[in-house]
Amino acid sequence: MAAQLLRTPLLSTAVIRSASTGTLEVKGPLSFWGGGRVNPLDTKKAEPVYEPATGRVLCDMVPCGPDEVEQAVKNAHAAYLKWSKLAGMERARVMLEAARIIREQRDEIAKVEVINNGKSITEARVDIDVAWQCIEYYAGLAGTLSGQHIQLPGGSFAYTRREPLGVCVGIGAWNYPFQIAAWKSAPALACGNAMVFKPSPMTPVTAVMLAEIYAQAGVPEGLFNVVQGGAETGSLLCHHPMVAKVSFTGSVPTGKKIMEMSAKGVKPVTLELGGKSPLIIFKDSELENAVKGALMANFLSQGEVCCNGTRVFVQREIMPQFLEEVVKRTKAIPVGDPLLDGTRMGALISRPHLERVLGFISEAKKQGAKVLCGGEPFVPSDSKLKGGYFMTPCVLDNCRDDMTCVKEEIFGPVMSVLPFDTEEEVIERANNTTFGLAAGVFTRDVARAHRVAENLQAGTCFINNYNISPVEVPFGGYKMSGFGRENGQVTIEYYSQLKTVVVEMGDVESLF
Repeated sequence: MAAQLLRTPLLSTAVIRSASTGTLEVKGPLSFWGGGRVNPLDTKKAEPVYEPATGRVLCDMVPCGPDEVEQAVKNAHAAYLKWSKLAGMERARVMLEAARIIREQRDEIAKVEVINNGKSITEARVDIDVAWQCIEYYAGLAGTLSGQHIQLPGGSFAYTRREPLGVCVGIGAWNYPFQIAAWKSAPALACGNAMVFKPSPMTPVTAVMLAEIYAQAGVPEGLFNVVQGGAETGSLLCHHPMVAKVSFTGSVPTGKKIMEMSAKGVKPVTLELGGKSPLIIFKDSELENAVKGALMANFLSQGEVCCNGTRVFVQREIMPQFLEEVVKRTKAIPVGDPLLDGTRMGALISRPHLERVLGFISEAKKQGAKVLCGGEPFVPSDSKLKGGYFMTPCVLDNCRDDMTCVKEEIFGPVMSVLPFDTEEEVIERANNTTFGLAAGVFTRDVARAHRVAENLQAGTCFINNYNISPVEVPFGGYKMSGFGRENGQVTIEYYSQLKTVVVEMGDVESLF
């Protein structure tokens, strides 16, 4: 049965502009394919989606079942057949138009992102800027895709073609809903693929806005589709025979399952998984910058960032000054209504997640860590926020490498600080983890900075800064933090395949 398409936007500009924390209601279907939003076939499994700052229900998310996934993938395949035949420059023009629309609607998209995710509006605006920059960057690469010419004996030759894969699946996380949808779709579309994107069931809204923007920009109907749902819908996508590739951002356990399911169809996967990244601060570092770096490495998006530098190793001689300054600044972080410009920390994604993070702090105390500040549930003075999922940012001292808070990913605003004495010792301790997403080092010694970066087992190493992710720079992990890359030129290789064509200009030499 063909689904009924709705061509009206999910949210009008006027509705978004007049909304404030606790007032927005998102009604109607949240899945999108074939150029419009699609009414669900079965609403019985609808799940509530909450606004983190208030705890109220924002909308209902209806998971897509087998028939709907089938429709979305078929739509994507039909669009891929048209899109892949366009020249790179033709694809680029459409993508640049999508980037322009996002730039124009930046404040509205950011506002909806905040209401659905809980992060501060200041951060959300940056996320939306990163999204349009990513699409613009890959639009610039779309016309440069090329192969190689290889001269063979006797005038014969071979050449290579870089060709699209087909229908790619993107599975997003709830911490950067719009940005991740752009990070996955931009290189996919630049290479000539179509995409079926499944956002996190906790943040289903802004991916639909991206689908509407791509449609408005002029992509073929069905080129970028959104299917809603959780593990069951994800499983249907990974197993679908017409899906050529899966790109996933999320936890290690889910990443392993996705890899296993995709392996049954020999589908390539890109996995961007968790982290427990080390940030190493040497005694010769510029302390002011090191403190700012540590705050940026731990408290962005309420600490809900996979590459956060949550194991902060500080050389023993400067530990007292570092702790004093970090605690002073952590206590001063304004927590509250995420839509206010002055807020620097909003609400965590859900009540169970908030309780999980607080549980880690409680466990840390039992194991001997000392809470220097924060780590408690927080109720803002504004009465409309009393049901929100807020906590005070936390700094833990007296940490040891064997503590749960140092070994496991907390994914909340919790900084664990550990002393160290020598460079050799701290590198060994920093690498003593199953993760390898990011790492950081603060020092004024140029040789040491590069030496340490070389020896850290991580996909991204920051020197004298942290959590900088320009779209031109590849991002991805070592070890159990995953493989494959997002952003940068190299990602083109993960969304395309190479064909070799051998051309004989003379007679065939036959043994028979």
